[in-house]
Amino acid sequence: MASGSDDWFDILVIGSGTAGSVLAARLSEDPDVSVGLVEAGGAASDPRIAQPALWPLLQGSAIDWAYRTVPQPHTANRVHEWARGKVIGGSTALNAMAHVRGAPDDFDAWNCAGWGYADLMPYFLRSEHYTPGANAHHATGGPLHLIRPTAPHPITQAYMAAGAEVGHAPTDDHNGARMTGPCLNTLTIKDGRRQTIADAYLAPALGRPNLRLVAETRALSLLLEGSRCKGVRVADRAGERDIRAERVILAAGTIASPMLLMRSGIGAADALRALGIAPRHDLPGVGRNLHDHLLSGGNVYRARRPVPPSRYQNSESLMYLARGGASGAPELVLACVIAPVTTECFAPLKPGEAYTIMFGFTHPRSRGTLRLASADPDAAPLIDPNYLAEAYDRDAYLDALEQARAVGAARALSDWRLEEYLPGPSVRTTAEKRAFLERAAFTHHHPVGTCRMGVDDAAVVGTDLAVRGLDNLFVCDGSVMPAITTGPVNAAIVAIAERFSDLIRGRVPLAPYLPAAEPVVQRHA
Repeated sequence: MASGSDDWFDILVIGSGTAGSVLAARLSEDPDVSVGLVEAGGAASDPRIAQPALWPLLQGSAIDWAYRTVPQPHTANRVHEWARGKVIGGSTALNAMAHVRGAPDDFDAWNCAGWGYADLMPYFLRSEHYTPGANAHHATGGPLHLIRPTAPHPITQAYMAAGAEVGHAPTDDHNGARMTGPCLNTLTIKDGRRQTIADAYLAPALGRPNLRLVAETRALSLLLEGSRCKGVRVADRAGERDIRAERVILAAGTIASPMLLMRSGIGAADALRALGIAPRHDLPGVGRNLHDHLLSGGNVYRARRPVPPSRYQNSESLMYLARGGASGAPELVLACVIAPVTTECFAPLKPGEAYTIMFGFTHPRSRGTLRLASADPDAAPLIDPNYLAEAYDRDAYLDALEQARAVGAARALSDWRLEEYLPGPSVRTTAEKRAFLERAAFTHHHPVGTCRMGVDDAAVVGTDLAVRGLDNLFVCDGSVMPAITTGPVNAAIVAIAERFSDLIRGRVPLAPYLPAAEPVVQRHA
């Protein structure tokens, strides 16, 4: 059936963020399949969304779910703000627009057949229009426009030179042959404006008669008949109603997808009973394996003279670094930000008078949980990333601080550097540095893992992304990632959704591909 209706579709997608927008666009390419897309938020009408440099102002705004963690014992018992997009386009309407695929080892370490780096590489390529031009690692002609800064900020240039000065060999492209080293970012910006994944994928598809966007509508619970999912109960301004579908895909994100499963009675049975929710399917892995990247706010420097604004999104360069000479995926990251970045624990500086070298570690070993506080769909979830619980994380974070300070003190930045504001010259001992890190830590906005993919009993979905033990119910978003990728996770989620759109349509996946030594022309399917 191609037409669909307000209450029945062949495929129903929950959430219009990264994965949801990709899926709605790709699945509706088949005119014989009716596709519904349910989104709790509305149109991305805030004019600040389109302006790359204004993304920090969107956190806490009307388009932010404004989640908060429970107090974190290893970050001075602080509560962390977790911004997530409540808008068409999801968190790509308020993120920092960096597009980093991750290291090959990230995907291969998942040990999930069909989801290794070579399996996903053709989908990275299918998704993108790389404005510097096609080469062995990039393609043109895809929906998502990717740029590199052509006029980087002078502090960015000095920072990259500082990285080289202290021994970090530059790389041409974090998404190319080598991820480590100083490099200009790849950004999801088109014609000077932010391009959300909804801009790239969903907007061109909305004119299709077989695709219907159901916005400003919350998914309350799944409709289950025995082991079969038949649709979803939703609420909008007119009240509650049921939307039924032959197949349902949760693409609501690492927080909302497990919440919807648990509210529907899918999760750890004992925990659900304790909340007064009747268990429908005992699946203890739902909500577990939560983890996230931490950054620091930060290694901040007062500037010798006024700092001009960035022409892009304030963070034009990342520097991925190996830790202790280790091979494989880089374990540390630095980022040059053309503004002062501090947490609530420190007196803020004004824009124009300082810059920041943010830093963090890329592969946290600490694992937390996402739990329901109650059966009430309006109740905020209990988000516990368990930051810095593992000694490895605390040690890697300390190493990242040392790397940031080495770059920040390099001669190449001397024309801009007046003095180190944070941590400050008084912070020298290991104990003082660790105390600073507890107060300086904040999220990099990359939560993953709460509906983990795998073949073991603790996995929530299999390698087909079907919820284990249920029929016609799938999850496709950052929650299925078994372990976090090296960089921002949005690029990986795009590729996951691209590949899953082929799987669920019964198409043979694109052939695995690893870039050749010489440039090749990539053709989109």
